[in-house]
Formats: sequence, C-alpha cells, structure tokens
Amino acid sequence: MTERQMASTERSLRIQADDDLKSMFVGTVMRKIKSRTWKKQRYFRLQEDCMTIWYKSKKAGNTHSTFSVGDVEAVREGHQSEVLLSIADEFPPDRCFTLVFRGRRGNLDLVAESAGEAQSWIKGIRKLIDNLENMGQREKLDQWICDWFKKADKNRDGQMNFKEVQDLLKMMNVDMNEHHALRLFTTADKSQSGTLEDDEFVLFYKMLTQREDVLRVFQEYSGDGQKLTLQDLKDFLREEQLREDGVQQYALKLIERYEPSDTARMLQVMTFDGFLMYLTSPEGSIFNPTMVELYQDMTQPLCHYFISSSHNTYLLEDQIRGHSSVEGYIRALKRGCRCVEVDCWDGPNEEPIVYHGHTFTSKIFFKDVVTVLGNYAFKDLKGKILLKGKKIGGLEDSMNGVVDDSLMGEVSDEEETAEFNDDHHRNDSIRHRVKKSKQSLSKELSDCVVYCKSVHFSSFKHSQIHSKFYEISSFTESKARKHIREAGAEFVLHNARQLSRVYPSGLRTDSSNFNPQDMWNAGCQIVALNFQTAGVEMDLNDGLFCQNGHCGYVLKPAFMRNIDERFDPENPQNGGYKPLSLSIQVISGQQLPKVNIKEGSIIDPLVRVEIHGVPLDQAKQETRYIDNNGFNPVWYDTLQFTIHVPELALVRFVVEDYDKTSKNDFVGQFTLPFTCIQPGYRHIHLLSKDGTSIPPSSLFVHVRITKLT
Repeated sequence: MTERQMASTERSLRIQADDDLKSMFVGTVMRKIKSRTWKKQRYFRLQEDCMTIWYKSKKAGNTHSTFSVGDVEAVREGHQSEVLLSIADEFPPDRCFTLVFRGRRGNLDLVAESAGEAQSWIKGIRKLIDNLENMGQREKLDQWICDWFKKADKNRDGQMNFKEVQDLLKMMNVDMNEHHALRLFTTADKSQSGTLEDDEFVLFYKMLTQREDVLRVFQEYSGDGQKLTLQDLKDFLREEQLREDGVQQYALKLIERYEPSDTARMLQVMTFDGFLMYLTSPEGSIFNPTMVELYQDMTQPLCHYFISSSHNTYLLEDQIRGHSSVEGYIRALKRGCRCVEVDCWDGPNEEPIVYHGHTFTSKIFFKDVVTVLGNYAFKDLKGKILLKGKKIGGLEDSMNGVVDDSLMGEVSDEEETAEFNDDHHRNDSIRHRVKKSKQSLSKELSDCVVYCKSVHFSSFKHSQIHSKFYEISSFTESKARKHIREAGAEFVLHNARQLSRVYPSGLRTDSSNFNPQDMWNAGCQIVALNFQTAGVEMDLNDGLFCQNGHCGYVLKPAFMRNIDERFDPENPQNGGYKPLSLSIQVISGQQLPKVNIKEGSIIDPLVRVEIHGVPLDQAKQETRYIDNNGFNPVWYDTLQFTIHVPELALVRFVVEDYDKTSKNDFVGQFTLPFTCIQPGYRHIHLLSKDGTSIPPSSLFVHVRITKLT
C-alpha cells in the first residue's frame, strides 16, 4: 500500500467514526433561503470524497449542483447574515446557519428542520475545513490530483481513457502534441488496460509535472545527483538561501519536516522529493515566515502605525445606487481591516439606519451593524473600539467633567462640506454651492469620542502649535496629494504626531480606488479604500498588511516616527539613505489558472515585477511571454531594480496572459513588503483578483538583494 493510500485510508476511518459526518453522508433536507419570499427545500449530501457537497431540488428530474468544501471560508451559526436576519421572526437561530465562500461568491443561507441537524452540518463542515487546513504539502497535492481526476473522468467509471486525458490536458493549460501525450499515457498505463486508474494517474501526473528547474538546482549541490547529504544541504542554505545562524540545526529540521523517506531521514539526507517539498512549503516561500507572525512593537502611539482602513464599509457595489449590507463589515474585518465607516442617519420610527446619505444606496439598520462589529471586530485585538467623530470641547474637559456651555448645541459639518467642495470645484457640470450646515450634537454622543476627535485641518504650522494628540483630520485624496507635492516633509512630520485619514474622491462613484502608496509615503495612517473593489490598490493594501500577524497595524519606519528627522518622500536621497539592488530571476511558473473559458484556449504567460514605493523607486519590468503554456512555462529572465527607501517599498508579482491585439488578461498576483522578502530560490504562491489563494499556482524565482556602493 502506498503512503498516499495509507493517508487516505486513515482519513476515511476517522470520518466513518464521526457521527456528524455520518449524518452528512446520509443527507438532509434543508431550506435554502434567498429572501423573505424565496425559501425552497433542497436535499444536501456529503459525497464519498469528503470534499464535495451535492444538493438538488426535491422535485424529480431537476439538475443537481455541487460545491467544494475547499471553497468554504467559514460557517456562521444563527442569524448572522442579512438574509437570515430578515427571517429571524420565522425561524429560530439554532436551526439557521450560513456558508461563506471565498472570493466574491454569494453566501449560502440554510435552515435545517431541527437544531440537531443544523449542528451536525455546522460541526461537520468545520471539521472538514480544519482537516483541509491541516493537510501537509503532500496531502494537498494528492487532493489536487484527485480533483483533476474527477473533473476529467466524464463517465464517472473511475478510469481515464486517452480521450479524457487529452481533454484534461486542455483543462490544465497544457499544450502538448498528441504523440508526446500518448507516450506519457502508455508509460503510466502499467496494467496495459488502455485506461489510467488511481496510482497510474498519479504516475502520469508526476511525469507531467517533473520539475527540471528544481532538479537542476538539486544536482548542482548533490555529490551523486541522488541525494543531498547534511553538508550538501548546509552548503545550499548558506550559499543560496543566505542562511547565517544555526544552519546545521535548521538543515536537520528541514529533513525531519519535509523528507518523505524514512530511510533518508534516518541517514540525515534529503532526496529530491524532500527538496521539492521544502521549496514549495511556507519556509521555501518568498515571504519570510518570521514576519507572518506578530513581530512588531505594539506599544507605541497610534499615530506611529499604518492602519488597514475601509471607506463606506457598508457598500458592496457603487457609491450612488449600490447595495448596503452588514456583509461589507464582515468581509472587511475578516480581511484585516481595523477602521470601518458607519454613516448613521435617522430612520423610520426613530430607528437609526446606515447608508450613503443623499444617494440611492439601500439602507441597513444600525443595530445590525453594531451586532456584526461585536461578533467580528475583536479577533486578536485589545477588545476596545475608538470612535472618530465630532466632540464638544476636548479630552481634558471630559476627564475633568467640565464642558463649556458655549460649546454645547451645534457643530459645523465642515468635513463633509470640504469633501464636496474639494471634489467638485473643478467640475462645472456639477458645480453648486453647499452651505455649511449646523448640526446639533448630543453630549452623550460627544462623550463617546475620546482619542479621535475630528477637527478641521488649517495648516501644518497651525497644527504644530495648536493640535492635540487625540485629534484627527481627514483629507480627500486630491488635497492629500497637494500637501505631499508642496510640503511632503511637513506632512510626514505632522503624521509623526497626529492621525490623518485620507478617503476617495466623491467623483469615484464606481467605488474605484486611489493609489494608497502615495499616502503611506507621507506617513498617513488611515488610508481608506473601497474594499469591495478588486485591483492593484487592494493588492497593495493586502500586501502591506499581510505581515505582523495580519493584525491590521504595521509600525511605520523609524524615520517617519521621529520628530527630529526630516524625511521628504519626493526627495528621499536628501536624507542620506543608502540604496539597495534587487535582482529577481524569474525561473518558471506552475499550473497557472486558465483565464479564457473558450474550448482549447491556453494562456501565453508573462511575469511583470512592479516596485511600489516613493516616486524615485516606482518601477516595473517584464519577462518575455511564453507561447501556449500555462502549465509549466520556463523563462530564466532576470529583472534588476534599485530601491532607495526599502522600508516603504512593496513588490508586486503579476502574471498576465499576453495578447498582441488587446489588453493582457490578469492571471494571478502576489504582493509583499520588500522588507519581508527571503533571498535565494523561492516559490511565490499566487492569489486571484479577489486576493484568495489559487493553489497550486506558483512562480519559482531566485532573489538577490545587495548594497549599492
């Protein structure tokens, strides 16, 4: 019995003994809910592979649907979606649950016939998700192979004929001539039955995915071409991966963790399979695993951190007619956002509502937003929420219990007026005056605002003399850019003492985003983006905040926190910074996803490396494109960059499908801080446009960072 079969059998035995999963195998009738009026019964059942959930209408003859457990991000119990909240008076919470899918796929809201059945599915799916997340590299690869086998086995007979293999190759982005494909097929068909079964298909897949690029590196350091001795591995780690401390101990740890052969582990050597597993693991990733964890000093003043922030968090679409939903808050918070926006207005029957005021966006209840914040806002945090808003008097007055009567009553709606004027004064077609409105502010609401009192920004000189540490000013993107251009160093200094929030222009009615890097270059902490809109701007946001435990706070560089330094993002060379050279050899790609669903279409991939940082560092370079090979393209193209301010630089790797007649199609990307890069031979695990992983799609690169003399 192979190791793969043993692992599969062990999982199978565990599953057979689990009552929740047994119940899911038998199947359950549940209501699928889309709205208060759309509630239909569906029969749900877990398939034998423990990865696929199958469901269909109770009516005979209707087609069935399936989804993979791997596509489910989370299971929410009770009335924790907008749809289930709308029918809360009809079905009790202990019978309701929501499946949340990765990416932009909509939720699946379900109501079971009993609380017990609901619990079986809730606990069962969570166990399956945990099982997936705890799989080793080898098990994940086996699962991926199994998924492809099922896709290709059209007649579901557990065997694959040559025609099905040819169709599979097209699905996998492989352009292979028929003669070569038949040769691989015949070699793998050990039983000479004319079909591939189980282990024969695994052999076919291994021949198909032979990593000549990694083998070349392995053989360069292997004395006999068959294995790496402990000394060979230490040489590789020192010379290529630039490992300096505890090399012997680290090499032994890698052998113990990634070497599949018991004999090799006992002899303290590493085979090619173990070497490949190490290079495709998190330790072989371009992202330094020590910086994935919480590693920064988290005791400094709030203004010393970049803070992951969203704009009009409740919106799922555009700014004028878009749908408002508590789902926007859940998605943003789960993505690491730590500053959300709640636009609160008087609603019917004195019930506060949240929506984009003076527009046609839909409305949600304030109480539902607060419930969601209570459920999702406190993962790994301090358990406190700071409110930004207008305040009567200052923090000192509140603490002393003294409030000047002259300050009671009305406050000017300056921020909103300024936003409208800034965004529209250049556009004649929509120019009209907005009067500064006066609004009454209750003392109770004012007292809730402690450390983030919203104040109008006059000038950097005025702020330096008069501003308090608990005050925050907001800037439209255009106003912030103007300050950066005209007084960049003053803006950085201001942000070393005060909080600044930058938000998108009111003209961005399509919920597009501005480039957040420009604002981070000036030390602005709260750079609010439309989280619902995918693109390079959100890639940069995810890239910056994927470090430090994904906590949503990243400590600013020391030269942006020190009020005695004078850093100008427009002229960083004046600060005496020593530039670095970044050399990236793009070696190969693995199993890149298809972007065109046309029959037989195969991508022509190229890789672009982009540097996002201070203006002096902004750069991009591309490899050549490879014709008709999205499965295992090979480049060996070297790209060179000079980085002047590495502490602020982000590096974005983008794969595109080259098209000579129109715009290239996006295939995948990965963005990370320059300071989190591991040198040497590394894999880059690509993400989709939505920022979700697309395993096993990856790039293989060699990275060198050196000082420029």
